[in-house]
Amino acid sequence: MKIVLFGDSITDMGRDRQFNTPNYVGSYGCGYPIFITGNLHSVNPHKHQIYNRGISGNRIVDLYARIKSDVWNLRPDLLSILIGVNDIWHELDFNNGVDVIRFEKVYRMLIEDTLKELPNLKIILCEPFILEGSATNNTAEIPNKFEIFSQIYDYAKVVKKLAEEYDLYFLPLQEVFTQKAKEVGAEALLNDGVHPTVAGANVIANEWLKLFKEKIDN
Repeated sequence: MKIVLFGDSITDMGRDRQFNTPNYVGSYGCGYPIFITGNLHSVNPHKHQIYNRGISGNRIVDLYARIKSDVWNLRPDLLSILIGVNDIWHELDFNNGVDVIRFEKVYRMLIEDTLKELPNLKIILCEPFILEGSATNNTAEIPNKFEIFSQIYDYAKVVKKLAEEYDLYFLPLQEVFTQKAKEVGAEALLNDGVHPTVAGANVIANEWLKLFKEKIDN
């Protein structure tokens, strides 16, 4: 089974883009893709070809722009998408965000065009998430910063709705992080409220693998 993990920096996590072939350790970065790959390959290193196609800073419009080169051309059996936080963050930093209405329109186009191109493709839509942290907490310059970042819950609702409409797999993550943060603290999971630590990346991988093994892999 050929698997593409598609998204932003949470997926990218410093991968070496010079080595885009599967099975090279550096091509997976230091986030959840390496944990997923290690788990699956430890059982059978030949059964799954896994590609990390995350790019730091990406928004949904960026994924749509590169869907052909980074997904369609690979002809995967499974596509996993995690996107959303930069669509909010880029509005704060660059006045170039993607509002939730446009987010849904472009995400819908991405799904529909991809299913036309690859009608037998299985797709996992991962829920975007945040916690309180240095990137998301209020500041003197932006006193309502966490409230703005909390719009991610609306983006998450869109992702879940799209998964239901198109009969795709939905991977919930926000509640998992919220509950785990009560036990160990937010910084132990997301070092700035957005980017996973080793523990946070492992949380994503564990939830992903649970869904994959129970409902997809056979």
